Amino acid sequence: MATWQEVVQDAPQFAARVRERFDAGTNKTMASLRRDGSPRISGTELVFEPESGRVTLGMMPNSLKLHDVLRDPRVAIHSPTLEPPAGQPSDWAGDAKLAGVLVAIAPNPADPPGSSSFEVRVHEVVLTYIDPDNTHLIIESWHEGRGWKKISRL
Repeated sequence: MATWQEVVQDAPQFAARVRERFDAGTNKTMASLRRDGSPRISGTELVFEPESGRVTLGMMPNSLKLHDVLRDPRVAIHSPTLEPPAGQPSDWAGDAKLAGVLVAIAPNPADPPGSSSFEVRVHEVVLTYIDPDNTHLIIESWHEGRGWKKISRL
């Protein structure tokens, strides 16, 4: 799995727009996998660390999502959802998604005792938005081993 810094180095403008979408609000949505393999959606916060080039997040002790990722570290994380403006969808900034695995790192000393901290290692990053003519959905993506790609859908 790739580090966020690898995405930034390979596609810096794309990475900046993805980060902008994630920074648009505090609360993100994370999907993890329950013991039976079904998905669990949880709220989370994450941090893009400019000094280390990592994307990190923390979890409270004994939370269900913590148990999920300790068992199976695969996750998908969605940026805050902002509604498109009425009548002018192209003014919508879009949304972003990260998919990959969580890797345990040293806990943040500022977090509550017993908390767990993780780095997000990505295999897919996606940014979606509406084109200026309000006729197409634009999907930009970065995949480990393939790099950045942009497609347009009616």
